[in-house]
Amino acid sequence: MSKLYIISVFMLMSNLLSPVEGREGEKDINHRLKPHELRTCYVNCNLEGKLDFQIFENVMESLEEMEYSNEDIVTIIDFSKPSTEKRLFILDLEKQKLLYHTYVAHGKNTGQNKATRFSNNKGSNQSSLGQFRTAESYQGKHGYSLRLDGLEEGFNDNARSRAVVMHSASYVSEGFIQKHGRLGRSWGCPALPVELSKEIIDLIKGGSCLYIYANDSAYLENSILSD
Repeated sequence: MSKLYIISVFMLMSNLLSPVEGREGEKDINHRLKPHELRTCYVNCNLEGKLDFQIFENVMESLEEMEYSNEDIVTIIDFSKPSTEKRLFILDLEKQKLLYHTYVAHGKNTGQNKATRFSNNKGSNQSSLGQFRTAESYQGKHGYSLRLDGLEEGFNDNARSRAVVMHSASYVSEGFIQKHGRLGRSWGCPALPVELSKEIIDLIKGGSCLYIYANDSAYLENSILSD
């Protein structure tokens, strides 16, 4: 038996046993949902009565426009809801499960209880809308935090230079709501409850999708959702 034959058989067997890979060595298999699977996932994630299906559908369809190293975990923030409602949703698309449903703050110049004004500009102290990719965690002035990269030009692509990050804040709590009738506000960051912040950051960091939505005409008419 020739050496060439042995090598050929070995290479063939190696290809059969290896996972199917696509560009840059990434697996072709992913957990992005096909259109007919959206309603089932929505129901399985127990989102009925919590997140409007149209928002869920829009966000899921928009994922096709970007690349993520972690496609299983998707975070949705629904700023069409007031700060007194739980408006942060973290989904596991592989398991079709709602992992977290909790409070999240908006920027001080975005509004009082309701988020009504948004900006991509430095110094605006306003929240930005659209699709972000989660990046690295770090220790900063707000403790353990998560950097975000905005993926939509003109709407959130200044996020990193603005230091719009996820971090914990004592003003994101039911106690603060009971005392003030709303959550406290950040300088534009989607701030999290102190008791959940670290575990949420560790779950979503390193290349998953974070989508911040609001019923804002300027965004809806010109963003990735309008394609």
